[in-house]
Amino acid sequence: MARIGVDVGGTFTDLVLEITGKSDRAGVFVHKVPSTPHDQSVGVLRGVLEICELAGVHPRDVTMIVHGTTVATNITIEHNGADVGMLTTRGFRDILHIGRHKRPHNFSLQFDVPWQSHPLVRRRNRIPITERIMPPDGTVAIALAEDEVLEAAHLFKARGIGSVIICFLYSFLNDAHERRAKEIVQSVLPDAYVSCSSEVVNVIREYERFSTTAMNAFVGPKTALYLNNLENKLREAGINAHLRIMQSNGGVSTVEMCAKRPVSILMSGLAGGVMGGRWAGAMSDARNVITVDIGGTSADFSTIPDGQVKIMNPRDTYVGAYPVLAPMIDMATMGAGGGSIAYIDEGGAFRVGPRSAGADPGPACYGRGGTEPTVTDAQVVLGRLDPDQFLGGGIRIDAELSRRAIKEKIAGPLGMTVEEAALGIIRILNSNMSLAIRANSVAKGFDPRKFALLPFGGAGPLNGVALAEAVSAREVIVPPAPGITAAIGLLVTDMQYEFTRSVLTVLKDVTQEAVGRLNGVIDELTTQCRTSLEDDGVPAYRQRFVRIAECRYHGQGFELRAEIPDGAVTLENVERIKTNFHAQHRRDYGWSFDDVDVEIVTVRIIGIADTPALQWPELPAGAVGPDADALMFVRRTTFDDGKTYDTPRYDRSHLKAGNTLAGPAIVVQRDSTTLVPPGYRARVAANGNIHINRHTA
Repeated sequence: MARIGVDVGGTFTDLVLEITGKSDRAGVFVHKVPSTPHDQSVGVLRGVLEICELAGVHPRDVTMIVHGTTVATNITIEHNGADVGMLTTRGFRDILHIGRHKRPHNFSLQFDVPWQSHPLVRRRNRIPITERIMPPDGTVAIALAEDEVLEAAHLFKARGIGSVIICFLYSFLNDAHERRAKEIVQSVLPDAYVSCSSEVVNVIREYERFSTTAMNAFVGPKTALYLNNLENKLREAGINAHLRIMQSNGGVSTVEMCAKRPVSILMSGLAGGVMGGRWAGAMSDARNVITVDIGGTSADFSTIPDGQVKIMNPRDTYVGAYPVLAPMIDMATMGAGGGSIAYIDEGGAFRVGPRSAGADPGPACYGRGGTEPTVTDAQVVLGRLDPDQFLGGGIRIDAELSRRAIKEKIAGPLGMTVEEAALGIIRILNSNMSLAIRANSVAKGFDPRKFALLPFGGAGPLNGVALAEAVSAREVIVPPAPGITAAIGLLVTDMQYEFTRSVLTVLKDVTQEAVGRLNGVIDELTTQCRTSLEDDGVPAYRQRFVRIAECRYHGQGFELRAEIPDGAVTLENVERIKTNFHAQHRRDYGWSFDDVDVEIVTVRIIGIADTPALQWPELPAGAVGPDADALMFVRRTTFDDGKTYDTPRYDRSHLKAGNTLAGPAIVVQRDSTTLVPPGYRARVAANGNIHINRHTA
């Protein structure tokens, strides 16, 4: 029995295959193939077949494939989603245009308002419908004008619109009008991608609810097409494995669910790295870790305190400039990676990123026509990446092309040597990334001195020590397969389904009627979770449920999560919800108002099917000094202090538990390269992690 994790990045598609059971071939295999941006499924299928061949596994023996994808993310970045039609309550046609009347940059005269300049639904396609549901109990004040819905559906058909959203006011209290409108639209447009706001995000706040539903329909058709196409290609190749998709919240779900609610996978490609980083830290009993995932195009950072992955507050869950009320792991992302382009801007400033050379043409050293210098080219010039060892020798790179690009674009215009310019590229990159790490840790109340920095991705371990120095992290932990860690994260993730419902309840002097209404919502959402898990073949003994009340102080604008105690909510235990909210408020803000009324806004039930974590094989024990066959060769290498040293290269596959390497040293493996600067020591743990600390005599 085998299962595969496959993570698509901007430059490479990473794969990990685990063989489980009593097979003599039980173990873990890793692989990388170039990404295929024109159609990610091509690279995914190629990688799956190649890693099966590498592991000696027949494709039909693969039982599960977990996929992290950037398809939905790329659609939002490139603004090339579906042409969406919208039905909304008469008088509220311009909610998506007005937003919250917030200026992105308060003091700028040239600022752009993305939700207006790049609307998810053009105004001509936002059709007002006569209907009205009223709070607080969802009473129908004005019946749905079905003839107007039918007329709008025919208009959409005439305009060739194949994606439609239905967003009526207060549908989270009563969704009857949305459901009926959907039936009418589908009678006219049977093949259309139709989303109701009550199906996508059944919560309060009309702008955020409308925006989330609009995003769902904007990315939905292409995302659903990709997921279904990938599933079909795998079947045609004889791979009958269950295909699961990583969600933004760090859980996995089915193709069917993600095709219906693609807003849940907008951060799919990033979440796997965080989960993989937590897994690698846990192997070394490091519960406080800062994950640093540096690939070819971007860098992602997340702070994990006490082993708990943080979920962003609803007020912060934006994709681009659009609010999306879908649970997402709290992380920071920036355009910084191996393919990030260095350039001199119009003002003469030396900059790096966010533009990237990507997979095609890639860095100049790839010899595929790229002429602009990248971070990878800088690493090659400094001697940190060996041309004959890149990707285990799988890709030959030309150091002279790197030198030429840096000389022509940076060194010459700025009057520097090529080496000075290359070192400048690395320093600028690290400075930019350290600011992002502080924003995700210090700015949110976490002291990096108590955290281990965990760098991974193809480029992460090259920058790990420099970033740890910049933010004062206590140590650096490099996972066993850094370039594949995001893919590993896909195999250490539980299946999750989440359902929400807004049910405004002030907990001061709460009545039995209000408690009964709250329990009714909890039971209904739990049943929805249980049904989804059962439909996916998850037995009852593997199911567990997390119950969340999203609360605020009465009068506040946004909520924080507080756990709901087990069992039915009663007048006696409702105080525990308030206590949990106060504690969360203190963790996030450093203080709480214990005497102010607490209000539940939304109930969220998370149904989880626990998944066994991937078991990385332990290394054999070795001496303090590595075996002779671990030393590959010695080459001149320039480090961040500007000095050049004769630096030994060690083959990571020949390192054993207990081996200690004194810097300067470089550890080479097929999927990444680890830099150990002068003054540092690297120790290999039995679990395969490498711990790097400053050497003290």
